Amino acid sequence: MRVTTMKAGTARRLLVAAAIGGVLFLLATGVAGAQAADNVSTENSSKFLAAAIAMGVGAIGPAIGIGLLGGKAMEALGRNPEAAGPIQTNMILAIAFAEAIGIYALVVAILIGFVF
Repeated sequence: MRVTTMKAGTARRLLVAAAIGGVLFLLATGVAGAQAADNVSTENSSKFLAAAIAMGVGAIGPAIGIGLLGGKAMEALGRNPEAAGPIQTNMILAIAFAEAIGIYALVVAILIGFVF
């Protein structure tokens, strides 16, 4: 078994990701607590802020996934141009599945903004 150490750049990225996650957690819990306020304007703005955070965070994964899928499909086409048909079909199918996750995030954001 090989043991490797983390590079400084990777550790820094993980620290930044953890900090962003912590800030989003604090924002989300603060928004949930603000809905009990007497001020209707604060409640409405908190709901739309929560919807924006839900959509923004929910779109990150599909965006990264679609970017990776497109890049790897172009690499595959460059290595084997004769297989363009099956590669394109599989790429479009995988992109549709990734996009469905983004649509779920949109539905949750709409529910937060207009229903709750």
